[in-house]
Amino acid sequence: MSADSRPAVLGPSLHWKEVRAPHGLGYRLRLMAQLMSRLFQEKLDPYGLTPFHWVVLCCLWEQDGQATSEIGEKLQQVGGTMTGVIDRMEERQLVRRQRDPQDRRIWRIWLTQTGRDMEAILPPIAQEVREIAFQGTTEAEQRLVSDVVDRMITNLSR
Repeated sequence: MSADSRPAVLGPSLHWKEVRAPHGLGYRLRLMAQLMSRLFQEKLDPYGLTPFHWVVLCCLWEQDGQATSEIGEKLQQVGGTMTGVIDRMEERQLVRRQRDPQDRRIWRIWLTQTGRDMEAILPPIAQEVREIAFQGTTEAEQRLVSDVVDRMITNLSR
């Protein structure tokens, strides 16, 4: 089917133009994520951290001593990716690895004092990036965006 013979309307009010980059929602969400990540990275640079270090730290702040595989599942990452990230975090003395005493195949990841100290430093930085992204929106709009994105993630994770 040629581009000219495609239907002009895909749904009740969705036009073909609205799904093509740069107008498509997926493209715009990816662009927004890249821009937020870039700004966050700039703010994390003085600490020698990355946005991915941030999400791993968040998991550990919620529950210290998780298995590498548990963290990977929560973040939807594969084992090899997690291993490299944990390696770099260990080099920065943010975490330490310890074998699980009940199952020696499992490595548990524990925060060091430096990793725990980051909990006072990093959340305000993340909040600042979020506030920049949401400038000009109401709290209700912010909740709506968050709820819709969560629903989309759920829909696409099936």
